[in-house]
Amino acid sequence: MLDALYPLFSIFSFLGFILVLIPLPWHLIQTRIPGIFFYIMWSALACLNQFVNSVVWAEDSILRAPVWCDIWDSYNIMMGASVGIPAATLCINRRLYQIASTNGSLSSNKAELRRSVLIDGLLCVFFPLVYIALQFIVQAHRFDIYEQIGCYPALYNSIPLYFLSTIWPPLISLISFAYGGLALHSSSVLTRRTTLSDSLASASITLPHYLRMLILATLSTLLTLSLGIFTIHSTATSTSTPIHPWRSLSTAPHIDSIPVLVWRSDPRLRVALEFTRWTVPVTAILFFVFSIGFAVEARTSHHHLALNSACTFLLRL
Repeated sequence: MLDALYPLFSIFSFLGFILVLIPLPWHLIQTRIPGIFFYIMWSALACLNQFVNSVVWAEDSILRAPVWCDIWDSYNIMMGASVGIPAATLCINRRLYQIASTNGSLSSNKAELRRSVLIDGLLCVFFPLVYIALQFIVQAHRFDIYEQIGCYPALYNSIPLYFLSTIWPPLISLISFAYGGLALHSSSVLTRRTTLSDSLASASITLPHYLRMLILATLSTLLTLSLGIFTIHSTATSTSTPIHPWRSLSTAPHIDSIPVLVWRSDPRLRVALEFTRWTVPVTAILFFVFSIGFAVEARTSHHHLALNSACTFLLRL
């Protein structure tokens, strides 16, 4: 059954995929915050995944693309993004705090910069891969297919699920929120000392850039934290799939197909699925909105560069 709002979600997902990639060249050249790159990559990958899922399974829940679900690992991309985006936000907040608390000296130290890139890579790439692998322990069966949503991870509601799966996104968001508070406190202290501008200048970051990143990371953290807490609560208090004793590592090879009339008839499940899938394009579009100012700064920088080059050329004539 085709959704009355179709293709609204598909449009937003595709827009999120395109828009979040637009500021990538500017951030690669100008900024020294690796977490931004990982945020863009995870958001773009998740948006593309959600877009394809919503289009392929817009009218039914028939298994018509097993290669997409299994080989492409569509449902595992969802699991990876569920911790990859919060981890990237954590790295952004951590970097902003380091810049403010060290007066920017950390950004000018190449050894410390390499160390920061390594830590961010471990948090944003290695940890999500480990997290995906751990889901096999709590996997109920191969995967589910929800009409209008697509491939979806099928996890067994047991005690290990909360320690290996549901606890990590909100936990990472809480740590990120703490770093955001520390960054805000450090920047306010530097502002009172009138040294914040010097600190940011040594890190090649403008004050508007710093504040936009801090606001973006805070909003993204609040969104993923709310989703994580809601997921834990709805899973723990579910009456349709209550908590069961963990059975074994062996999982059933079958695939469950859930029509839209079935999952929408359960208010709790409906809110959980909609909340989860809409979070992805919203975080991507939020990033683009806060990056509009970066684009203005980039154009200004390019205009200055072009003007200087033209003046140099004319003087040599």
